[in-house]
Amino acid sequence: MTGLRYVYAVCHPFGAALQAQLTGVAGDPPRLLGHHGLVAVVSHVPERDFAEEPLRRHLADLDWLTGTARAHQGVIDALTAVTTPLPLRLGTVFRDDSGVRVMLEAREADFRRTLDRLAGRVEWGVKVYTETETEAEPVETERPAEKASSGQDCLPQRRTRAKAHEDLWAKAEEFASRLHAELSSFAEDNRLHAPQNSALSGASGRNVLNGAYLVPREDCEEFVELVDRTKDDVSGTTPELRVELTGPWAAYSFAGEEP
Repeated sequence: MTGLRYVYAVCHPFGAALQAQLTGVAGDPPRLLGHHGLVAVVSHVPERDFAEEPLRRHLADLDWLTGTARAHQGVIDALTAVTTPLPLRLGTVFRDDSGVRVMLEAREADFRRTLDRLAGRVEWGVKVYTETETEAEPVETERPAEKASSGQDCLPQRRTRAKAHEDLWAKAEEFASRLHAELSSFAEDNRLHAPQNSALSGASGRNVLNGAYLVPREDCEEFVELVDRTKDDVSGTTPELRVELTGPWAAYSFAGEEP
């Protein structure tokens, strides 16, 4: 099959087979391309969509980007089940197999060092949200004199609500800081990402903690139990806070240069 080469990840050689029905970006099954003891996981993609100019246009198309990202992630998830992949950026494309091999050779030392550091480890994501209900403003049906009096009466209520929100935010930040410290002491490495925008993520509430934690596979059960206990405790004592756990993922947050 002709076309460009889309690269999902780089791995050490592994013996396990990928899922037989696995398809990648543009519907093409991924295959393994070896070079100097490293393996690039690649598939063919059409030049009409993945050459430089059309790819730049497509990246501004949310529907196209979402479908491509899902296919990309599906291959990474399949790899994570059988080995430790080093994920590459979405939309990493080369002209042909030779271009992929040149990339592997140029970055060989970095790839080997990072793969050795991540071997046998996965990433877990932990987020903390505050849940607050927005109170509707009163319907203004009063006469002018009544409205003036009503407005004065509302000021203390608004101050009380504002103070309650401030107190909840302070409590959420303190809780998130303690949780991050506890999870970081358990994990081998951690990253604090910027809080997510709820309008983009679709998650309800305000994001306080957006942490990533690198955990050896043999310790994952204990890590999940630790987060689950925290979720149970906070739901019983502070229902306005919500803890979410995601993973295990390939170690996206730890695939760059060592800190």
